[in-house]
Amino acid sequence: MKEQIVSMENVSIHFGSTKALKDVSFQIYKGEIFGFLGPSGAGKTTTIKLLTKQLKQDQGSIHIFGKEITDLGDALYDHIGVLSDNSGMYEKMSVYDNLKIFADLKKIPHEQIENILKKTRLWDDRKKKARDLSRGMKQRLLFSRTILHKPDILFLDEPTSALDPATSEAVYDIITELKKDGTTIFLTTHNMYEADLLCDRVAFLHEGSIVECDKPDILKLKHSVNEVVILSDTGKEYYTKRDKQSIWKTMQEMDGDVARIASVEPDLKTIFLDLTGRNL
Repeated sequence: MKEQIVSMENVSIHFGSTKALKDVSFQIYKGEIFGFLGPSGAGKTTTIKLLTKQLKQDQGSIHIFGKEITDLGDALYDHIGVLSDNSGMYEKMSVYDNLKIFADLKKIPHEQIENILKKTRLWDDRKKKARDLSRGMKQRLLFSRTILHKPDILFLDEPTSALDPATSEAVYDIITELKKDGTTIFLTTHNMYEADLLCDRVAFLHEGSIVECDKPDILKLKHSVNEVVILSDTGKEYYTKRDKQSIWKTMQEMDGDVARIASVEPDLKTIFLDLTGRNL
């Protein structure tokens, strides 16, 4: 049986007259990457703040490591890591010294700094001042600090926002390695490619409510259209209805021989648009 690490049950929170989250429920299991997907303003960052005790819900329950979050003291922060837009660094200090300060506060052996900087590909730049780093390198430095104490749960709030594709891919590699090491990851993003690539399960958040939650492949099958694509050995694609008569008729009329027949499945972005009527 899978071990449940994080759960929300019927959680709601208001800011004045605005209901930011409405009866939100989900579970996250040990070692999985759980994607929390939605546009800006949907409630993703609010959810992370609730899960990390920066905010308190108006109703519902939150459990971390099987315990009610209100019963967890500051020791919780020894077991979690949080990367967000509010994460900062000491610009006038070197990459290494940025981590050394944090390591000393947490009583982490300094050899762990080398291990982490090699994992995030910053070891060769350890003597550089943070202010001299590229945006992508700064993000990897923040990542390094977030995982320096080997957290059991990692909360990542839009970790590749505004990064170029090459830097984003480097961050994806780090996230994948952390998952292999057994880290449980809660990932908020509006990037559906990122979610499809990394996440074991995803939840779609729209105006403070979860409108769908499952594995990406299952969601694609669930929302697939009644259509197939036939690929000929000439490289042409032929779309037709998913029934024997239509498929046979298309095969007779197409150029070349059949190379492959596949179902037509929507991507996560299309599914979100169909469910909410809103683009990301």
